[in-house]
Amino acid sequence: MTERRTEALAAELIEALRARGLHLSLAESCTGGMIAAAVTDIAGASDVFSGSAVTYENAAKENILGVSHKTLAEHGAVSEECTREMAEGSKRIFSSDIALAVTGIAGPGGAVPGKPTGTVWFGCASCKGTEAFKCFFKGGREEVRAATVERALLHLLSLFGRDGGR
Repeated sequence: MTERRTEALAAELIEALRARGLHLSLAESCTGGMIAAAVTDIAGASDVFSGSAVTYENAAKENILGVSHKTLAEHGAVSEECTREMAEGSKRIFSSDIALAVTGIAGPGGAVPGKPTGTVWFGCASCKGTEAFKCFFKGGREEVRAATVERALLHLLSLFGRDGGR
């Protein structure tokens, strides 16, 4: 992913949200705020961006976003259940219309059986309910994180931009 492509996607997303009168919030783990940075790099993002929580540690996921200890103990931070709760927590604390959450294993360490490096869960909470999906990205830490940012922006555009959200 190029910086120019990320900028174009973020600008398109901001315009789509503005046209619909919607506000976005984020909850990020493996990307450490990179999605929020991509969005806020665009002038006028404050019209549609409510805020973001970077919750890298499990304790932050629990204390800030309200992810249940049981979810983390039974499923782990890199799971469908966790990313759904992260998205719902972000939507709640920022009073946004849409919240996107990401949690994953960017590497080089952290892989566990069934969750290799490059595993990323995405969660999205909106008026349409809460959904989650998993992607596997190849490459090193930088490539996994960059691919996660791009996929997050593309997913939001599929829901609320381009032909989505109508």
